[in-house]
Amino acid sequence: MRPTIEIIVAPSGETKLETRGFTGSACREASRWLEAALGMTTRETLTAEFHQTAAANAKQETRAGG
Repeated sequence: MRPTIEIIVAPSGETKLETRGFTGSACREASRWLEAALGMTTRETLTAEFHQTAAANAKQETRAGG
């Protein structure tokens, strides 16, 4: 999966960022500038991808490709 950042804007004006395809804290690094531009963070929910390490992710890709 290609890393993506999705920005969802509710009718109330509330925004939500969803990152996909990042491993570990890379999602935070990639979205930091967007978070700063959008304002104060009120809640953060970490996904299973956040808890994966780059080595574990590479191992899974190798199995899938081989």
